[in-house]
Amino acid sequence: MIAVLIILALAVYLTFFFPLEPKPKKEEEKSPKYTAQMKKLWQVAQTSMRERKPFRAEKALLTILKFDEKNAAAYNRLGILYAKGQRYEEAVECFEIAQSLDSNPASIHNAGLIYLEIGEYEKAEMAFLQAIESEGDVPARYIALAKAEEKLGNTKKAIEALENAYELDPSVATLRQILAIYEASGDTEAATATTARIEEQIMRDNEAKKRRSVMSTRKRIVSKTGLPEKSPKIIKSHAGQKRI
Repeated sequence: MIAVLIILALAVYLTFFFPLEPKPKKEEEKSPKYTAQMKKLWQVAQTSMRERKPFRAEKALLTILKFDEKNAAAYNRLGILYAKGQRYEEAVECFEIAQSLDSNPASIHNAGLIYLEIGEYEKAEMAFLQAIESEGDVPARYIALAKAEEKLGNTKKAIEALENAYELDPSVATLRQILAIYEASGDTEAATATTARIEEQIMRDNEAKKRRSVMSTRKRIVSKTGLPEKSPKIIKSHAGQKRI
C-alpha cells in the first residue's frame, strides 16, 4: 500500500512539475546585423548566377544554409545552380529538400525537369502532374508534362497536355509541337488540321502586332503634342494644318 501511494505521489509530481508536452520555445528574433548579412549573401548569390560565376554563387548559398538550414528558397536556387552545372543528383536532392520545407510547385517542377534530363520519365511525369495539381494555370507545366508523356510513348496524353498549354497561352510554338507529334505518329489528317491552325494563329498574331504598333504610335503622338489620349483622331499640327 505504501509503495502504491509513493508511485501515485511521484506521478502527480511529474505531471505538475514536468509536463509531457514541453512549452514551445519562442523563436529568437534575428538581429539587424544577421538580417543585413543574409541580404548581402543573397545579393552575392543572385549576382554571381547572373554573371555565370557558379562557385561564388554556390559558396554564398551554402553559407546561407549554414545559418538557416530550413531556407527552402536557398535550396531551390542551389538546385538550379547544380542543374545548370549538370550535377543532376545534387540538384534533385536540393529540390526535394526545398519541397519538404515548403510545398512549392516550382520546386516540384524543377525536380521534374531534372528527371526528364536524366531519363527518369515516370518520375518526371509524376512531378509535373503534382505541380499542375497545385498550380494548374502555368503553360510551362503542361509543356514539360507533354515532353515526359511523349518520352513514355503516351502520344494522346502528350497532345492533351499541349492543348491545355495552348488554351492558357495561344502560341504558334505550342501548335508546332503538336504538329511534330502528329507527323511522327503518321496522323496525316490531324497534321493537316494543325497546320491550318498554325496559319490562323500566325494571322492573329500579326493583327495583334499591328494593333500594338498603332497604339504605340498614337501614344507617342499624344506624348509629343500633350493632348489627352482620348482626343479626336484629327490632331492639329504646330503649323495650324490638320493631319490624321
